[in-house]
Amino acid sequence: MRSKLEIIFISISFIFTAFLFIIIGSLFIIPSPEVFVESLFSTEMLSALKLTLSTSILAAVFVILVAVPTAYSLSRYQFPLKSLVKSILDLPMAFPEIVLGIALLMILGNQFLGNPLESLGIDIVFTTTGIIVAQFFVTFPYAVRILYSTFNYVNPRYEFVSRSLGYGEFETFKNITLPLSKSGIFASSVVTLARCIGTFAAVLLVGGGTYLKTETLPIAIYYNLSLGNIDKAITATIVLVLISFVAIFVLEKYAHQNGEGL
Repeated sequence: MRSKLEIIFISISFIFTAFLFIIIGSLFIIPSPEVFVESLFSTEMLSALKLTLSTSILAAVFVILVAVPTAYSLSRYQFPLKSLVKSILDLPMAFPEIVLGIALLMILGNQFLGNPLESLGIDIVFTTTGIIVAQFFVTFPYAVRILYSTFNYVNPRYEFVSRSLGYGEFETFKNITLPLSKSGIFASSVVTLARCIGTFAAVLLVGGGTYLKTETLPIAIYYNLSLGNIDKAITATIVLVLISFVAIFVLEKYAHQNGEGL
């Protein structure tokens, strides 16, 4: 028989989960199927979807490639200013995304790095490259945090045994640490990709949000709401929800197959 506390806590969980489901589910009943299909296959929506997926995948790959050695360094090595590095990496998660977007716009604009980069033929601000840069710096701290916890979970003794058997540090990392961390790396990759897809403020400021050029799905929602095109805004929102659902479903299924709960 369940205790009163157990019943209360489970009831609270179900009630507020139901509210959240109703809120998200209401999006799917607002547009008619005909309007949804028409908006989905419009030039603007297809362009935004293609741009969002292509930039997010590239940004996520770059994030994981940099986050893995960064997180491993923080987990295994002792070096000067380590605490400061960890604090700086955690800082972007504590303030609004728009703050990071403004900082990126300032440093990549003409005042700092903009002119030197432009002299080298590299344009970042208000380009597709700018979108990838914004997505990278917004999601990088989250990936490092997940991977840091993952590497902390791997027992260093396995690495010591490998080294004692004559394997080098890189061989140990490749053959021991990475396989033991594969679930965490996969989880970090999925979360990173989903976060890249949903990045808005930083992408708007650095990428510019130019119509049919640097307009991602979150920006398409903002623009269409501003212009009163509710059908397109809701369609873009539904697409983002579906992408997020697929990402979470894949993550949960993979975790279940590997015997881990998230």
